[in-house]
Amino acid sequence: MAKDRKLSADERILWGKVARSTRPMPGNTGAMNELDAFLMEAEKEADAANLKTATVPKSAAGAGEQPEPAAAPKPAAGVHHPLERPVKRKIAKGRLALEARIDLHGLVQSEAHIMLLEFLLRAHDRGMRHVLVITGKGSSLGSDGALKRAVPMWFSKPEFRYLISSYEAAAQHHGGEGALYIRLSRRAGDRL
Repeated sequence: MAKDRKLSADERILWGKVARSTRPMPGNTGAMNELDAFLMEAEKEADAANLKTATVPKSAAGAGEQPEPAAAPKPAAGVHHPLERPVKRKIAKGRLALEARIDLHGLVQSEAHIMLLEFLLRAHDRGMRHVLVITGKGSSLGSDGALKRAVPMWFSKPEFRYLISSYEAAAQHHGGEGALYIRLSRRAGDRL
């Protein structure tokens, strides 16, 4: 890696997540204050980057060019819609392949968050569209599992938001309520 290369907003967020999972050495509390400042700056940059990509400046349209027709309105940031029934049916019956899967069983939330983000980033970069995330159902005294509850909440966070188009509970043979089908958003430049 080049020494003068700056980290992208996504890389800074991912690094912040990794750094947050560590503990400072005894007597070195100043490092945590620097880390907190770094994380706050990274989140601000990511939000600013998301806003820049979401809005096109008016000066971008040339003087002689006609403006492009307005695109269909996107859902509110952080809100994902369920998969369409035909797509879910095709995945469940094996007519639409799941291109990758990750099993988060036995992980604590901090580990699962980092692994899930890395998995989704790699899958998105490879142009994959449909993946399976296995969270487990949780069975402690009849309550839902921690990951089963946490993973859908993570999807509304900035680091996940642009990666995911939609998600829904998987079919029974893929894990049922303890797994999620995820449709990844298209990469910039990919055509329909």
